[in-house]
This record gives sequence, C-alpha cells and structure tokens, in this order.
Amino acid sequence: MKLADYFEQSFSNLWRRKLRTFLTTFGVIIGIGALVCMIAYGKGIQKNISESFTQMELFNYISVFTDSALSRFGLGNSHEEIETERRSEAILDEEVLEKIKRMRGVEVVFPDVRFPASVRYDENEEFVLIQVLSSELASSRLIKLRAGKSYVSDRENSLIISDSLLHRLKVKDFDSVLGKEIVVSTLSFDFTQINPLDLPSLFQGERLPFSKETYSFKIAGIAERMGFGGPALLRSDVFVPPEAAKDLKKLPFSNLWDLFRSPAGRQGYSLVNVKLVSPRFVDPVTEEIKDMGFQTFALMDQFEELKRGFLIMDGVLAVIGMIAIVVAALGIVNTMVMSILERYSEIGIMKAVGASDKDIKKIFFFETSMIGFLGGLFGLALGWIVSLIINQVVNAFLTGEGVPFIQFFSFPWWLCLGAVLFAMLVSLMAGIYPAVRAARVDPVVALRHD
Repeated sequence: MKLADYFEQSFSNLWRRKLRTFLTTFGVIIGIGALVCMIAYGKGIQKNISESFTQMELFNYISVFTDSALSRFGLGNSHEEIETERRSEAILDEEVLEKIKRMRGVEVVFPDVRFPASVRYDENEEFVLIQVLSSELASSRLIKLRAGKSYVSDRENSLIISDSLLHRLKVKDFDSVLGKEIVVSTLSFDFTQINPLDLPSLFQGERLPFSKETYSFKIAGIAERMGFGGPALLRSDVFVPPEAAKDLKKLPFSNLWDLFRSPAGRQGYSLVNVKLVSPRFVDPVTEEIKDMGFQTFALMDQFEELKRGFLIMDGVLAVIGMIAIVVAALGIVNTMVMSILERYSEIGIMKAVGASDKDIKKIFFFETSMIGFLGGLFGLALGWIVSLIINQVVNAFLTGEGVPFIQFFSFPWWLCLGAVLFAMLVSLMAGIYPAVRAARVDPVVALRHD
C-alpha cells in the first residue's frame, strides 16, 4: 500500500464514526490544553523574573550588610562565634563605602536609607517607608517612570511616587498629580514632652516623646512598581533626594534591626547596595567585601538554586497536566479496540486479499496518529485561549490594585511544536495494543464472524 492509501483508509475509517472520533479527539484536546497551560505558566513566570533581572541589571548587584544583630541575639553557631565577633565590629560607614567604591569592577555604591512617614494627598493618607536616593540613581534605568521625570538635583524639594501608592491614595488620573504638592509627615524625638513627675504615663504609652512634623513636596515623577523582585530600593513607594531628606526631622531608624546595627554606639548603615560593571565581577568583589568582615548577598549566587526551583516547578506542573493525557490515552485505546470489534470482518477481508500484518498495524497507527495530531493542534489552541482569558482576568484584578500588567504565560516555539508531537507520540503508544490485536485477527475466523 502507498502512503496516500494509508491516509485515505485511516481518514475514511475515522470519518465513518464521527461522534466517537470527535469525543476521543476532544479528550486529547483537553489533555494537551491542560498540559500546555501548566508548562506555559511555569515558563511565563521564569521569563518574567529572568527578563526583569536582566533588563534591570540585577545580576550586577551585591547587597552588603553586617551580622552584628544576629550575634547579639545569640543566633550564631558555636564554631562561628569568634568569626561572628570579629564581624560584629565591622561598621558600614562612609569610610567603608569609599573602600568599596575603589574596588575593581564597582560602578556605584549607595546605602539603603529609609525612614517611616505618612503621605497625604487630598483627604487620603498612607503610611510608607521613604527611600533616600540620589538624583543620579533616580535618573538611571533602575527606576522605570511611567509619567513625569526624576528630580535633577539632590537638594530639590521634589519626590518620585509609585503608581501603586497613588492608587491607594484614590488617585485615578496619574498625570493630573504631576507638579502638585503632596504632604509628608514624619515623627521625631521630642524629649520636652517627658514630664519627670509623671513617668508612669510614659511607660504606659500615654505621653510618648515624639512630635509630628509636616512637610510639602512637589511630585516630579511617577514610578512603575516592579512586579517581580529587584534590589531593596525597587520595593519603595516614595523616593526623595538626600539633601532634602537631611532637612526633615525624622526617626534615625526604620525598624528594630537598626537599633542593633552599630555596636559600641557607632553609627553605620544597615544595608549597602553595590552595582558592578558586569556580573563577572560578582565573585571577586564579594570575596573582598567578606574579607572586610561583612556579609553579602548576590542574585547571581542564587541563580543556580533559582533554576533548580524552576525545574521542580516545571516537573510538578507537568505531572498535573499529564493526568488528563493519561485519561485521553485510555480513551484512544478504548476507541480503537471497539473499532477492531466493529471492523472484524473488514480486517479479515483485507488479510484475505493480501494485506500483511504490517499493513494492518500501519492503518491503525495512522488512525491514532491523526487523532493525536488533531488533538495536539486544537489542544494547543485551547491552551492558548484559556491562558489568554486567565491572563486578562488576573491582570484586570491586579491593575485595580495598582500592579503593572504581567504576562503570566509564555509559549516558546519548542512548546508549540512539542505539544503536537507529544500528542501524536501518546496516541501512537496508546494504539500499540489495538494495532497488534488487529494484526493477529485470523482471516478465516473473521470471514465467518457474521
């Protein structure tokens, strides 16, 4: 038999039983659609994270911090006590920042300085941690502005605010707030409020030694809040210039960690970010900084672990999607076995006129492969449509919360091609038993069947 004969015979057999063929193929469509959705979701998350890190050059960053707080709480291991004690004396001050700046491969060094404040626009108010950031870094591509521009000097009385914070402040038209005044309120120590004759009220929290200060800033730009990861500064909602921040009366710490960060009463930064020229400098710069007695964290060091996590996630999602494929394969086996019983005499006639066992097997394999091809093709389309709907629905909700649009699903070419080929492979495997059974039909017995 020619190749065209096999196709014609297979198509004719499937077309005669349209309903059964449709239901069997639909099972494959559901299975492939579920599998494609699962894998596309996993790849979409990986693509979002990897591209965000690459575009923002996050693999070029090292976070530097001390571990003096851990040693003070007694969380260090006994065999590391001496090393921890040595490190606890290391202070992240301006002198250390200058040493790091002079290291080979270092592009810029900036401390992570934040202070608590409340921000009020019109009648709405939100509590935030304000990030102090130089005009040079604010103008870089670290911060993605969706409207307006960055402040141009470190002394400018302006700030950059995130779109998610504006959403929480009930602002719908972001462009309308550019150039407008926004009120920033801070807390500062005010020991004049302490009454030595009324100390019980202080300990009971009735008269705390704090005063509230209010300042006005102009909104220069609106930043897009990052959807995934990033260095510490990308998670801020408000950025102000350093010189303007110095004029504010504020608390000298933003969390309890800062209360323990400077041993022997010496002031220092709790966290410093180091930007490198290239990721290839991560290892040498990290070693130099550790030799100075500090701890480091680099996304590049964690990337291999991150990829292993992606592989595990892909495996779990694939296993979930395979459940539907197994069910679809059982449906193919059932359909083809029923087809043998219905075509028992037909198979006998074909063998009586010269068809070999190999020819009979090929006919059944062609039928199952056609089911797999159609199921894979339409299953891929179903997976794409379902993922598109899910993506739009989820983003509609997230956009309402001030989160930028995120593409949760990714369909690389190998996934599209692999889905169709995998469907055909599963169908062919499911057709092995029916094909072998059909080839074993005795033509004499088959001709007497009716």
